[in-house]
Amino acid sequence: MQFKQLNTKIDFQNWLHTVLDPLKPLYSQGGARLHLGDTGVTYPEVSIEMEAFSRPLWALVPYWAGGGKDERFEEIYRNGLENGTDPNHPEFWGGFTDYDQRFVEMAAIACGMIFTPDMIWEPLSDQGKKNLAAWLYGINEHIIPDCNWQFFMILVNVALKKLNQPYDSDNLAAGLEKVESYYLGEGWYRDGASSQKDYYISFAMHYYGLIYAVCMEEDDPKRCRSFKERAELFAQDFIYWFDDNGAALPYGRSLSYRFGEAAFWSTYVFAGLKGIPLETVKGLIARHLQWWSQQKMFDRDGILTIGYGYPNLIMAERYNAPGSPYWGMKTLLCLALPDDHPFWSAPAGELPKLDTVKTLKMADMVMHRCSKDTVAYPAGVCEKYGHGHVPEKYSKFAYSTRFGFSVAKSQIVLHENAPDSALAFVIDGDDYVFVRKVSDSYEINDGKVVSTWTPFPGITVKSTIIPEENGHRRIHEIDSSYDCIAYDCGFSVEKFTEGYEEKIQGTYASVSYIKQGCTVTGQGPEAKGIVINSDPNTNVLYPNASIPGVSYKIEKGKTRVETVVETYVK
Repeated sequence: MQFKQLNTKIDFQNWLHTVLDPLKPLYSQGGARLHLGDTGVTYPEVSIEMEAFSRPLWALVPYWAGGGKDERFEEIYRNGLENGTDPNHPEFWGGFTDYDQRFVEMAAIACGMIFTPDMIWEPLSDQGKKNLAAWLYGINEHIIPDCNWQFFMILVNVALKKLNQPYDSDNLAAGLEKVESYYLGEGWYRDGASSQKDYYISFAMHYYGLIYAVCMEEDDPKRCRSFKERAELFAQDFIYWFDDNGAALPYGRSLSYRFGEAAFWSTYVFAGLKGIPLETVKGLIARHLQWWSQQKMFDRDGILTIGYGYPNLIMAERYNAPGSPYWGMKTLLCLALPDDHPFWSAPAGELPKLDTVKTLKMADMVMHRCSKDTVAYPAGVCEKYGHGHVPEKYSKFAYSTRFGFSVAKSQIVLHENAPDSALAFVIDGDDYVFVRKVSDSYEINDGKVVSTWTPFPGITVKSTIIPEENGHRRIHEIDSSYDCIAYDCGFSVEKFTEGYEEKIQGTYASVSYIKQGCTVTGQGPEAKGIVINSDPNTNVLYPNASIPGVSYKIEKGKTRVETVVETYVK
């Protein structure tokens, strides 16, 4: 998919149609189900197909609210809502269990009821309205996770309330209080009990908070004002996650939602926030969607795939169903803006001048604008294990918009582990590879990150990461009970492309091609340059990659090694 620069409202509407129109022939006869693939997930087929039905609404509702017309989609969703909530219809979405995935998918329908009742609610029969309201009310009768899911319950009850249907006022109030308890300060939330900071703070906590702020401003003005003020603070930090070319930082879980990375900016302008200039926000959204249009994110029939820069099940989470990537459609909330809104006539502005090195204290990371690259140095704060590849998604030393990061195919041998931006230990010639899973302690001061971690019982590492002009320096103080080899690895570099070249000389290793490259130089016992040809489909941006690094001989006791990682990007 290729687009000219997105500028006018028609440009953005065309982007929507390019992504969603291939779905039209695939809906079930009754419109309530959408089967997009056969890969596995942790919930049953009815939830998989209901999810795929629901998620396009995150773009269709704004499209309709902003005056867009599409008779086929209107027919599909009118029939689908009528039939999916009818217990006597073969496409009925069914009843619920605790922690039901269908509760997640209710939120898009609820937003449709709030902002476009003429499309989602009024066309239904009287019985259809009763069925839909009763089906949605089910979220109040079961347990939902103590996290961003509270907003799904909140939005459902707001929708029911606004349409004079039975709703649970106690649950609504309790959910809002839980969200309040997640707030950390300086614009940042935690996602329930989770300590890790990722895109859920932007495309969940703030996104839904700002939707609430728009639709409940008269009912709950104090809270709505607070949601907006927090989003303004958050925007000052979050802008650092975006590259000049439109790419956002590949970091954390749920990257299969792809262009959902910019959803915050769409709800930012939708809510009328102005701390970041309108031209800058438009440029962020436009360049981001343009960047994604150049990636290999569709199958041959134009259906979004699970993956990131290309179809990739290795990096997926256990909750990524075939329809899951359509959650990225939340970024098209800007389509709800009226035709005469200044957003549509504003030029797509460039990013403002940002600090070269910026400490994001509440995000537990340091950001570095290194040449044309945007790099994050996180402290390794995460849940250790969870939805899939948690250490790789949160605990590497560096994450880059231009080089991405890699996930392990296995913990056996280096090329399957693909330990880019990591210090990897191999003990006593064993084939198993051990890296930082989570930091035991950390501090972020003066633009550097210091963390203490344990890759394996009996080995403790204190790592100091310091940004430098063309990359960063790593100082590792290792206390080991074993003789072992440690491999300090740089970024993955795409293989099989123009000008690809590998160089190894003494304590130096380099991998490059015509557009970019990475070099690694080390000082320490028996330091030797190496290149790891990682297994296919381990890097999230490109399917084939190599990793330059330096190996060190670690003996029992204390060892200090120092590694410099440098990059260039054209």
